[in-house]
Amino acid sequence: QVRLVESGGASAQPGESLRLSCKTSGMNFRLFSLDWYRQTPGKEREFVATITDGHSTTYADSVKGRFTVSRDNVRNTMYLQMNVLEPGDTARYYCGVNYRSRRYWGQGTQVTVSS
Repeated sequence: QVRLVESGGASAQPGESLRLSCKTSGMNFRLFSLDWYRQTPGKEREFVATITDGHSTTYADSVKGRFTVSRDNVRNTMYLQMNVLEPGDTARYYCGVNYRSRRYWGQGTQVTVSS
């Protein structure tokens, strides 16, 4: 059974940094692309970043230059380093993977940015 568990969410002030983690199990982690998405109440889940099995990365324009996605194929974990946080980054962050024609999500981790 594929399982994704996010952690690292917290409250932060504008300009500060946080690092999120997405620990996976039940899949051959190194073979798959993984994504970060985020969602605020009443809005659709929006794309944040993706990292491929070859470590290529893509970012939403809103986070480009501030967020960095990475992966550790030994620890089966994906990370999202978030720098220069803005109030607009406040959301619940989810990691996801497409595995055998099915989409899997973690339970999410909350990030709140306010002064």
